[in-house]
Amino acid sequence: MTGRARQRRDAAHEGAADAKDVYVHEEKDCPEPRASVNGSNMPTLMNRSNTPDLIVDQAGLLPVAARLAAAPAIGLDTEFLRERTYFAQLCLLQLSVADGAFCVDTLALRDLAPLRATLSNPAISKVLHAARQDLEVLWPATGPVVGLFDTQVAAALIGLPAQIGYGDLVNRLLAVSLHKGETRTDWSRRPLSAAQLAYAVDDVRYLLPLRERLSERLQHLGRRAWFDQEMAELDTIGSFEVDPAQAFRRFKGFAELDPERQRLATALSAWREQRAISADRPRNWILADAALRDIVLRAPRKSSELASIAELPEGVLNHSGPQILALIEAADLPERLAPLPQRHRPDPATTAAIRKLSQLAQQIGRELGLAPEILATRREMERLVAGARDGAILKGWRREVVGERLLGAL
Repeated sequence: MTGRARQRRDAAHEGAADAKDVYVHEEKDCPEPRASVNGSNMPTLMNRSNTPDLIVDQAGLLPVAARLAAAPAIGLDTEFLRERTYFAQLCLLQLSVADGAFCVDTLALRDLAPLRATLSNPAISKVLHAARQDLEVLWPATGPVVGLFDTQVAAALIGLPAQIGYGDLVNRLLAVSLHKGETRTDWSRRPLSAAQLAYAVDDVRYLLPLRERLSERLQHLGRRAWFDQEMAELDTIGSFEVDPAQAFRRFKGFAELDPERQRLATALSAWREQRAISADRPRNWILADAALRDIVLRAPRKSSELASIAELPEGVLNHSGPQILALIEAADLPERLAPLPQRHRPDPATTAAIRKLSQLAQQIGRELGLAPEILATRREMERLVAGARDGAILKGWRREVVGERLLGAL
């Protein structure tokens, strides 16, 4: 994981992430141990002086796959790039078991088939920190990863910050301070240095001890069932394959558009997504969000009208303008569109109800020693006030802990 991610790994449970940095791993002269471990009853920590070789072929991967298959739990992390591509480029895969850690050079060794059966075996615990990005990046190479233990989610449920980073969590629970010296590494460059490999191994070296410590705390607080529900939901994500027909869901304010503009937004969003997938380039390189929005709102019918959109670069206009105009024509829009949607302030009663629920969620958070956003997001409370009864706040452990009390306050 990137150094920035060590400090605050994105736990967003929303769609594809756009990671900016990447990492590596290798080691020459091993430095002195970079951390001290204090206190009693500490989980057993792996020797930091033993940095593994970089696995670059099947001959190296097969014995590692056998060790992973025999382990009750596996630590897992990835390093990847995504600045210039649609699909994340998996650069390094780090794995750990109780007595060792491994780095797989996924640029040299792209066939990870020997790992598939183990990663999809729910009986073997897969320990990650802020798992969703890793699951998405791994999916094309290994298929689904199930049997998950997300240390960031577990940490939030024992009362630590909701978005706590890996490095901070290791420091708090294991009294280990991680180096930040490789936070700007380009993990796609070869060869990887010893310092980079040492840094990357640290990203999995402490996952199994964290699992042990977090499990104890969850059990002590009577919240293990809460955590198991969260992991069951994460396990059921399944495929990360993108359906261009669903790309309109990324269009901000889609629900407020009139039906004609919704039809156009759906068509243009699908076209952009398909073009981005085919070219393996970021969707904003095909057509920026601001330009897409202006085209949908204004629905230009002529080249001159399309050219007047300030957010549309000349290169995109020249290369894709005819296709965009053809999509607008195919949307079969009326000559005069409905007036543009107006943003309205919520009425005072709605605002007061949302504020009341927010204050109650904060109170419940204080009672439980939990960050209130773990219990209920503002968006969920807004939907609750609007009459929705199908959100996460009214399912599983959240319904009993916070959902019923919020409903009672309406």
